[in-house]
Parts: sequence; C-alpha cells; structure tokens
Amino acid sequence: MSKETYRALCRTEESIPLFSQDWWLDTVCGEANWEVLLIEEGRRVQAAWPLYRPCPHLVTMPPCTQTMGIWFAPFPDDMKYASALERRQSLCRQLVDRLKSRVFLQRFPYTFTDWLPFYWAGYRQTTRYTYLLHNLKDAESLWDGMNRNLRRNIRKARDTCRITVRTGIPVDDFLRMQSLTFERQHRKNRQPDGVLRRLVDVCRARQQGELWGGYDETGRLHAAAFVVWQKRSAYYLAGGGDPSLRHSGAHSLVLWEAIRFAAGRSDTFDFEGSMLPGVERFFREFGGIQTPYFSIGKGKRSLIDRIRMAVRARFGDCFLRRNDGARQVDQTLGGGGYLLSNER
Repeated sequence: MSKETYRALCRTEESIPLFSQDWWLDTVCGEANWEVLLIEEGRRVQAAWPLYRPCPHLVTMPPCTQTMGIWFAPFPDDMKYASALERRQSLCRQLVDRLKSRVFLQRFPYTFTDWLPFYWAGYRQTTRYTYLLHNLKDAESLWDGMNRNLRRNIRKARDTCRITVRTGIPVDDFLRMQSLTFERQHRKNRQPDGVLRRLVDVCRARQQGELWGGYDETGRLHAAAFVVWQKRSAYYLAGGGDPSLRHSGAHSLVLWEAIRFAAGRSDTFDFEGSMLPGVERFFREFGGIQTPYFSIGKGKRSLIDRIRMAVRARFGDCFLRRNDGARQVDQTLGGGGYLLSNER
C-alpha cells in the first residue's frame, strides 16, 4: 500500500524531485527493486523516502540517478524557521528509525541541508558539489556570466567549425560518444547501457528528456548530451564527445543550446557536479553557483553484496532469483575476481 500511496502522491505533488518520481524509479531500478517509507498523518503524507534495494539489507543509489533522499510535505509559509527545523528533524528521525538495512548509501538533493538526525544515528557524510544556473530565461545574463574562453569555444564551434546542434539523435550514437570519453579518461563506464536506453525512451515519451548532438558539415558527430527536466529544474545527466574532434568546441555549444532549450521548461539548470578536476572546471566555466549536497552512508558492502550487485547488473533480476546464494553465483561466474574489478 505504501508504494501505491506514493504513486498517487507523485501524480499530484509537483515538489517531488524528478529522480524520486515513481516512473523514474521504475525505469532505473525495476518496479520490484524499490520501496518507499511513508509518514502519514490524517490521510496526508508528511514525509516520503524512496529507497533502491538491489540486495537484501542493502540500500544504494540506482544507475543514472543523481540524488534521492527524503521528501517533506511543504510547511505553511508563516511557520517559524525553528519550528520547521524541529519538524523536519522529527520526521527524519522517525524514518531513520524505520530503516532496516545493514548497508546504506544515498545522495540527497541540495535542498536537504540538515543531516543531524543521521549523524545522531551513527551515519557518515561526505559533501559533494554541483553547479546551478538560475534565471534561465535571462539568456543575456547567462552569456555574460560565462568564462570568456567558454564563450570563445561556443563561437568557434558555431561560426568556424560550422557545428549544428540537433535533438533526437540515435541512442547508439550517444552511447558511442560516451564510450569514447570514458576511454580518453581511462575510466570504466559504470552505467548499464540497457538502463540508459530505457531511460531515454521513457523520458522522450513523457517529453521530459532528450539527446542533443553537435554535427559538422560532413555529418560527423562531435559531442552529445542527455538532458532531463521537470518544472523545478533541468539536469545534465550524461554526455561525451569524440576525442579526435574535441578541439572544435562542440561540447560547449551542445550544452549551451540544451540550456537555452531548458529555459522554456525549467527554472534552474543543474550540471549535476563532478569531483573530477577537469569536469568540475568545465561546469564552473558556465557561471553556475557552486552548491553543496550530501552523500550519506552507513556500513560497508560485503563480498557477497558486491557479487550479487554485479550479477544483477550483468544478468538481471531473473538470474538472481534462480540462483539465490553467493556460492552458486560465484561458481557460475568462475569466481569473484572479475566482478570485484568492476564494482561500482
């Protein structure tokens, strides 16, 4: 009943973040792999906490998802700050007390600013950063707020390299750009292609997400970006570019055009941040406001947890249901060494 109540809430409550919407969770988690804790008073939901549980006793972040966290029902405008803070802490403590999980890791949206109830319960916290652009409709101010080198790259891509930005590009082309970027950075792409494909399809069908691509006059794709949105914010979810063509400035132009598009649909553009120095610098140059958010955790994944998660990512839920047990899983894959080298 909790999930059905939450689905009904998602249909009526615009303040629930995109990444915590039931349709998003169905897509990135699988309908059977997420749950929600609710606090209801007088048939009204006061707080909701969606959780991705890929394995028993383990809660973590699903693929392709920036944040989740606790949603609180809006308080009256005339409520005093101290009263609102006390109320949120009380609701948070109740939810934390109800959480039954040996291992927990979740990134909370930047609007969640008080993690004290988690601290008091023995959780740990790491501060991460994103960059936000506000007042998207003021394109002139956004342009003026950019780093001058970034503006030069956008002009170069548009006027010198003749890059044209298109929407609706094929998913395979986007995935190829993303793969090339990870290869250049000597990193592994931890996001399953199947989840990303489903997410693009669902977001397109709902008119809440699209792929952008920058093409030159010969038809070569230089860079691509996946942006999703709701009224409160648009998000740069993923992107990439061809390393042999990266000096064209196409990635900057693609993102600029996506931001201009988002201005007609959202109030804020969220670059989703990065802890990688080069990526962080690129986002910062757009003139966004550095904004902290929390990654909150407790416990540590065991070998069995990591094996089960790797099997789920590689073979899907049906395999785990048929082979429930770490020994059977490990024997099927010939040992855990490969899996551990590819853990998230």
